[in-house]
Amino acid sequence: MGNFLRRTIVFAALLLTITAQANVVISGTRIIYNADENEATIRLNNNSVQPSLVQVWLDSGDMKSTPETGLAPFIATPPIFRVEPNKSQTVRLIYTHDPLPQDRESVFWLNILDVPPMPITKEADDANYMQLAIRSRIKLFYRPKNLPGSAPAAADQVKWELVHNPDGIALRATNNAVYSVSMDNAVLVAEKKEYTVNTEMLLPLSSKTFSIQEVGKLPGGTVQLNYATVNDYGAVIAHSVNLPQ
Repeated sequence: MGNFLRRTIVFAALLLTITAQANVVISGTRIIYNADENEATIRLNNNSVQPSLVQVWLDSGDMKSTPETGLAPFIATPPIFRVEPNKSQTVRLIYTHDPLPQDRESVFWLNILDVPPMPITKEADDANYMQLAIRSRIKLFYRPKNLPGSAPAAADQVKWELVHNPDGIALRATNNAVYSVSMDNAVLVAEKKEYTVNTEMLLPLSSKTFSIQEVGKLPGGTVQLNYATVNDYGAVIAHSVNLPQ
């Protein structure tokens, strides 16, 4: 395989997000950017025996974003760097002060692309291989000053209700807080039978309707909703509430 074709495969692989073990480990599952601070930081650790080239950028929710297309009012520095084996690198995130709502949190995403080195072969020009880069994405919450309430309390204050739609029964969640609520999982329990709810993050001051797996008609009586959320520190917190039908 010629050099040009091999480089083409490598370039395509850089755009691929896969489930695999990355060399670079992120020290956290989310970033809280408080408006009264000049920056937020996150540390990346290379726990492998080989170096990695890392590229970072931010976006506003586009999973297909690239360093060229990602849009967010933050600068990540350094944007690209090499991390030696068993070393770490701190990335600084700086708000550009483009206008953002001041009455609620805003959510963005930090992308970390981990590019391992090319393998060394005796016949490098004729070697056939594919180099895969691993992209990780974590949330960045921009938190304005003097917001009422608290992020931990928001998870307990979500209003849940069972609703009927053309597809059957669904679960509506209303977040009246000014903080986002990151959902981990949710299960409805009715007469000892469990129904999985397909949840996702609840933005501030918003409502979402979630589908319920394998449910046609729930048994009568009270239904229990057991759900879990993720707090600022990445811990999973359990919650439970009864939902009258």
